[in-house]
Amino acid sequence: MKDPTPILEAVALVKRFGGAVAVDDVSLAVPPGCIAGLIGPNGAGKSTLFDLLAGGQRPTSGRILLKGSAVEARGAHARLGAGLARTFQIPRPFAAMSVLENVMLGDQRHPGERVWPNWLRAARVARAEAANFARAMELLDFLSLGKLAYAPAAVLSGGQRKLLELARVLMAEPAIVLLDEPAAGVAPALLEIIMDRIATLNARGMSFLIVEHNMELVARLCRHVFVMAGGKLLTQGTPAAVVADPRVIDAYLGGIAA
Repeated sequence: MKDPTPILEAVALVKRFGGAVAVDDVSLAVPPGCIAGLIGPNGAGKSTLFDLLAGGQRPTSGRILLKGSAVEARGAHARLGAGLARTFQIPRPFAAMSVLENVMLGDQRHPGERVWPNWLRAARVARAEAANFARAMELLDFLSLGKLAYAPAAVLSGGQRKLLELARVLMAEPAIVLLDEPAAGVAPALLEIIMDRIATLNARGMSFLIVEHNMELVARLCRHVFVMAGGKLLTQGTPAAVVADPRVIDAYLGGIAA
């Protein structure tokens, strides 16, 4: 029997910036094993909500639950360790480092990151480094970047950088990944790879929450979609249902700030 506890849940989240309310009493829940979408016109509050969920900002009020445990007071690094990873709309890899080295940096549990194990448990550190290397190469092959493993990250296209960032967060073995506009600025061929790999990872049990303007991606991948407008959760449901909702049509076409 599946655990009904949402993998990620927001409860009455509010974020104020002075007198402005960017996120206004938003509650949503992402079921385990789901690919969910978060859509809305520009200025709807999606990016702020996304940042709150990921730990980049603290909410003014409300709760954020990861696998049933409250994390609103924990930073992004702690949430990553607890199983929540995120990508950014504009990836910024370490350009002078190789693609492989960028991915290997994503390992959160490497004993060599602490000083004393390098001296007292050198064999253990060496084994971890070998496992880290193997895992990174496996992910690069999975994401069609294996041939570029030893190239500097600076040579990658925008779409390839998004694949690289996905590989890096996957090194942390998250339970849920928050994807920030994975389709933005990506060539169609690479976008097909990104969508295919997201679907494959989801089939293996990984959950996703995707902020996206590309409705083709949302329709193809997402089972459930949350729609924001004016800082509030406007509606939610299947992609077909929300696209046909008159309130959603009005939000996109009826003068919500662009």
